[in-house]
Parts: sequence; structure tokens; C-alpha cells
Amino acid sequence: MPADLAVLGLGQPSLPAAQAATAAGIDTVCFTPDLRAAATLNAGRPPVDTALSTPQLRRMLAAGFRAVTDPAVLGRVRSALICAPTPLGAGGALDLRGVREAASALAPRLRPRTLVVVESAVCPGTTEEVVRPLLERGSGLRAGRDFHLAHAPGRLDAADRAPGQPRVIGGLTPACTEAAAAFYGRLTDRVVRARGVREAEAVKVLETNLRHVTTALVNEMAVLCHDLGVDVWDVVRCAESRPAALPAVRPGPGVGGHAVPMDPGRRLPLVELAQQINERMPRYVTRRAAALLNEHGKAARGARVLLLGVTYRPDQPDQERAPARDVASRLLGLGAQLVFHDPFVAEWRVSERPIPRAESVYESAAAADLTLLLQHHATYDLQGLAAKAQLLLDTTGATPAGAAHRL
Repeated sequence: MPADLAVLGLGQPSLPAAQAATAAGIDTVCFTPDLRAAATLNAGRPPVDTALSTPQLRRMLAAGFRAVTDPAVLGRVRSALICAPTPLGAGGALDLRGVREAASALAPRLRPRTLVVVESAVCPGTTEEVVRPLLERGSGLRAGRDFHLAHAPGRLDAADRAPGQPRVIGGLTPACTEAAAAFYGRLTDRVVRARGVREAEAVKVLETNLRHVTTALVNEMAVLCHDLGVDVWDVVRCAESRPAALPAVRPGPGVGGHAVPMDPGRRLPLVELAQQINERMPRYVTRRAAALLNEHGKAARGARVLLLGVTYRPDQPDQERAPARDVASRLLGLGAQLVFHDPFVAEWRVSERPIPRAESVYESAAAADLTLLLQHHATYDLQGLAAKAQLLLDTTGATPAGAAHRL
């Protein structure tokens, strides 16, 4: 059966894009050359590196979504989204291999009047200088004349994809922009038109780096406030009372997720400094944990430590770049004996070493010398944990004041 939309890539950000399109009633396929991955997806099992749950995927499949490995399908769609991941490569630059492979797979099957949108996180100029030549050479068609080409910064969060949340789009030509606006108008109540492709690409650079810079600021405040004997969580609460005073950012053990700091091809000293600050947080959390144990007459070596929450977002299974793994590695280096619990993670390894999973959170907290809350999932009864745990260090600020030691 022909599809209206092909999403090229598998994982983040492709599956959130496919989920939004399927929910809007668009007949959607996800193209991947990986036979095993496609079969797993069609069987209703989402990849572990995405926030897509099994029930959500099964609802998508019931609505007609499917993963395909035959590139011939790409020649029958009206729209195509290039959603290949762009992880950091050598030297801190984005690795565009997935984007190039997606464009190369689409190019020989591209039909006139097809809309092609790049949603992958890329630096300004990539859509025009990398994707466009691949599509034009492989198809014999010309972007902006024979087919539409645009960029739309990816939206990974479910809240960002909910109806009413705006989507930014920028086309190669005004006609390309309007074609993309018509498509995204089916997914959201508001489409924001950028001046062009490069402006749309730069939006992602700003959004991503702003998250890292603001997180670095509050993390620095957390360290400063602890040194001064000040409750940073109360400081944040009070500061947020001023309208538009602070973005919704909290201190924490580090910055995880798929949106890595973006280097647009030239140095951004502020972003580099923010990355350094955030990358120091797992080491700081480890020092705080060791100091807390020492204050209670226990050494880190041989201490039983329970880690709660090892995903990078609350109530999600995604572990991408979660700081819990770095914290665990440092604690293991100090000789601590680790146990973990996460309602969304059945097995967990750190440096190829399996970490035992606690079957009972409360019994494990009572037995542990230190319980370290790294991610607050809604299923955790923090009052109950605080009552059971010998020592509880909360890096998320979720426990009530006085119930636990907080970052």
C-alpha cells in the first residue's frame, strides 16, 4: 500500500516524527535498511534508545504505521523527512553519515513535486550544501524547481509535538516554505516560517545550546549554594516567581539526551564553557556522595550504594547520555558496591560490567549505606524512601525540604 510520508532513519528523532504524523492521520512508513531493526519495530518493540513506549508503538502500528526496508517505497510517497541521528563525531563535529545515507537512498527514487524536509540536527548550511547536491545528482531533478526542499528543527519531546506547539520551517524558496508549511499544518496548530533554510537550521543551534548554557548556570549555582550553606532549590523557587525570570531548568547530576552541544563550524566559547561545567557534575555528585558517607563514618570503598533512576528523563526509558552511567563509573572506581533500580530499565551495564537490579526499592534503600536519586520517576514514593533509607542524596530536588540531603 502506498504511503503519504516516508521517515528516513530509525530511533531519535525519526520515531517521534513518525508518531506525530501517524497521530495526524498521515499514512506513514519508516525506512531503514536494517532488516532486524525493521522486524523488531513491526513486532511492536521500540528501540531502547527512544522515548517511544511499547503501547505508543502498538497504537501507531494499529493505525497503519510500518517499518520498511525496500527503498522502492520511497518512490511512491508525497513527502519525505530525513530524520537520521547526527551524533558527535571526531573533533566534536556532527557526524552526518546518516543524513548522507538517507539522502542517497531517497535521491534515485525522488519524484517531481515531492516535499523533502531535513529534521536532523545539523549546522547552518547543511541542507543546501550537503543534502541538496546529493538529491539533485541522484535524481536529475532541481531543488526549488522540480521538488521542494526545506528544513524543520526536530522536536524530540512529546510536549513539543502536541497540537498547539509551533513548528519552525524554512524552505529553499518561498514555494518550498509554503509546501512545508502546508505539511506541518497537519501536525500542529501553528507553523512559524523562518526567513530561509539556514535560519531554520540555526534555530536548533540556539535551542540546543541555550539548554546547555542555562543548565550550566544553575549547576554552578548549586555548587556555590552548597558551599555557602544555601538551599539552591529554594533560590530557584523564589527566582521563578518573577515573570519570565528563568527558563524551566533545574540543577542536576549532568545533562543527558540526544541534543548535544552544537558546533556551527566556529568556536562558541560560552557553549564550550557550559559543556565543561555540565560534564563536571557527575564528578561533583560523586564527591558529594563520598563526603556524605564519610560524615556518617563510612568510606566509599565497600559502601553499598543504591542508584535510583538511570534514564536521562523522568518516566521515560531513554538512557541516551544519561549522567547516571558516569556517576556509577566513578563510584565503582572508588570501590563502592552498586545496586540500581529504574522502573523503565530491566538490565544495566557500566563499562561492560552488569549492575545488579534491586527487586524491592524500599528493602534495598534500607540495606544500602547510601541511596542516590539520579532521576525522579513518578512511581517513586520519596517520602517512603526518605523514611527507609539510611542516607538519601537527592540530585533532582524532588524530595521535600528536610526529607533528604539535596544537591
